[in-house]
Amino acid sequence: MTDLIEWDDFLRVEMRVGTIISAEVNKKANKPAYVMEVDLGELGIKRSSAQITVNYTHEELVGRRILCVCNFPVKRIAGIKSEVLITGAPDETGAIVLAEFNLPLPNGSRLA
Repeated sequence: MTDLIEWDDFLRVEMRVGTIISAEVNKKANKPAYVMEVDLGELGIKRSSAQITVNYTHEELVGRRILCVCNFPVKRIAGIKSEVLITGAPDETGAIVLAEFNLPLPNGSRLA
């Protein structure tokens, strides 16, 4: 187990529900990745790059409701301005599986 945190530490991480509205191959990435636009409701549409090409095609990503970290600083990744971190966990091979929601939620809903 890692170090324990306080509730206030958890609250500082702004995790919100977003819907992927577009996804395309990031041709500038050294490792296979997609550039995605995510609708985060009141926060607007944000871009991100993610190395999730093993388990997903870019076509099947559109419409997925995912969990994003929204309060990291903007970062340049493989030629794009990444504005949010799309979350997931590695499967048994190390390929990322997205953290998703299977029931409808408003875009921008904060994880509680």
